[in-house]
Amino acid sequence: MTVSVAAFGLLGSLVTACGSSESAGTTLRLVAPEYGDSPANSSKAYWEKLTAAFTAAHPGKKVEVTLYPWADVDREVIRMVQEDNAPDVALMGAYSDFAAQGRLYPADELLSIRAEANFLRPLAAAGSVDNTLYGLPFVASSRLLFYNEALFDKAGAKPPKTWSDLKDAAEALKKEGVLYPYALPLGPEEAHAEALIWELSNGGGYTDLNGEYNIASEQNTQTFRWIKDNLVLPGLTGPVPPAKLNRQDAFDAFLRGDVGMVNGYPSLLHEAKARGMKVGTLSMPVSDTLGDGKTPPAAGVADWMMGFRRDGNRELVGSFLEFVYQDKNLSEFAGRYHLLPATVTASEASEGSADPGTEQFLTALRSAQLYPVDEPSWLQVSDTIKRNIGKAVAPSTDPKTVLEDIAQRARDAARQE
Repeated sequence: MTVSVAAFGLLGSLVTACGSSESAGTTLRLVAPEYGDSPANSSKAYWEKLTAAFTAAHPGKKVEVTLYPWADVDREVIRMVQEDNAPDVALMGAYSDFAAQGRLYPADELLSIRAEANFLRPLAAAGSVDNTLYGLPFVASSRLLFYNEALFDKAGAKPPKTWSDLKDAAEALKKEGVLYPYALPLGPEEAHAEALIWELSNGGGYTDLNGEYNIASEQNTQTFRWIKDNLVLPGLTGPVPPAKLNRQDAFDAFLRGDVGMVNGYPSLLHEAKARGMKVGTLSMPVSDTLGDGKTPPAAGVADWMMGFRRDGNRELVGSFLEFVYQDKNLSEFAGRYHLLPATVTASEASEGSADPGTEQFLTALRSAQLYPVDEPSWLQVSDTIKRNIGKAVAPSTDPKTVLEDIAQRARDAARQE
């Protein structure tokens, strides 16, 4: 979800102590995604160090870690559960389907009161079903609008505060020959994130106040109609149709200097600065209907830890998670991949870190709107959004028709749960 991933031959099982046939009370099995994109920054090194420290502090306990690419981890955990071979702990992009099946421990059966209360409020809310915390947020990111300051200066463009400002800036960038004045990645990799950012900036979103899917709301329909009429049709979103432009491709183009504006997260800012780029960041401009001065919530994304119920494993799972969520361990992982730690105390420590760009994302995260991950159908619905939302801005389609089709599929999926 948060970092681009390649399978490069490192993935598989790493075991911190010999043997894997011990009882549930002595051996913990963790399944996690690979956050790195090369052997040099593989997650393997982090988990080797952490689990070695854990087993040293807990004699007689063992930890087995299996890493999968992000594209595979959800599917692999689902397979394990279906085969009645669930891991003790999993880190992945969704949790609520397992919670609905009664397969997860609630946080109050695993963590101390202090540890459970330490999660950032929006993340804890998103990790809860019926006010019970099942999905433990691990690392997160919020999204801000990035703009290439050198391209803006050359075009005489101003950082936008409203949609009209954004359009004006994009037009100025296009006149200067910028390939992607505004990069609009509505391709299947992560279209649901870009769509949510725009929806929130017009007072919309994926759900209504009651938590029901509301994808074809009037606000959302207005949003995609505006994007189509004011950015896509005038050619301000670049040479690749938005429905075919994936997030990583948009980020790569930004790092090449071919993009004027794109929504991004902390690791992109870090990489841009490492290349010597001057990058401005700001909250997503709001619709002219909302007006300048309004600040809708930023879009936030989190990855979730969860403990699976197995006979005799609760104490070991709880001990391991308490260890994982120690500030030093969580902060080390978040810093390694330029993400945001999901706890209050680790976030406060990050504000004093050497990377001054982190603080603005932490500030945005504290009031961010996350996906409706507490809805068991979200995995299916998000896949539908990713594969179809780009059609809403295609020249030959009516945004309302596309949104209504997605909304109907979402309602159908929710009824099946």
